[in-house]
Amino acid sequence: MAASAGPEIERLISLLAKLPGLGPRSARRAALALLKKREQLLSPLAAALAEAAERVKTCSVCGSLDTQDPCAVCADRTRDASLICVVEEVGALWAMERAGAFRGRYHVLGGLLSALDGVGPEALRIGPLTARAADGAVREVILALPATVDGQTTAHYLAERLAPSGVAVTMLARGVPVGGELDWLDDGTIAQALRARRPA
Repeated sequence: MAASAGPEIERLISLLAKLPGLGPRSARRAALALLKKREQLLSPLAAALAEAAERVKTCSVCGSLDTQDPCAVCADRTRDASLICVVEEVGALWAMERAGAFRGRYHVLGGLLSALDGVGPEALRIGPLTARAADGAVREVILALPATVDGQTTAHYLAERLAPSGVAVTMLARGVPVGGELDWLDDGTIAQALRARRPA
C-alpha cells in the first residue's frame, strides 16, 4: 500500500483481503470503491455488517444462519421433516434453496473430513446428524456433498455412521449438467453420467 494511505485504510484493505475470492489487489479496489461512495456503499455496508453481527445466529437444529433459532427452514411446518439434506456449509444450503427443488430440512456439517487438514469427525456436526436420523421421524438422509476426495470420504463415513439408524442414505446424482455439451465436459463427469444413466 502507498505510504500516503493511513492505518484505517490499510486495516480496511487487510480485512477485505481475508474474504474468499479477494486477494490484496481486489481488496484495494473494493476499499477504494467503498471510500469513493461512502453514502451509497460504505455507510449502508457498515450498518448491515453491524446488524448482522448483532442479530444473525446459528440454528441449534440444522446449523444454518438466520436471525431466529430455530431458523426459518426448521420452523416451517410445511416442509417434509422426514427428509434431511446434508450439506458442507451454509452456502450450499442457500444454493439448494435457490434451486427451489427441495422441500425437506437441512443439516450443515460445517466442513468435510480431511486428513491433510487435520479435520476429523469431532470437528464436524456429525453427532447431531446421527441423533436427528435416529429420532424415528426421518426416513431419508440425502448427502449433497462435493464430488471431491474429501466430499466422497465424508459421504462414505456418514453412510457408515447412519446405517444403524435404518434410514435410507442417498447421494445427489452426478453427471451432465443442464445445457452441457459433452465435448466441454471432463472425463470424470462423463464417466459418472454413464454410471448414473436412467431410462429415457
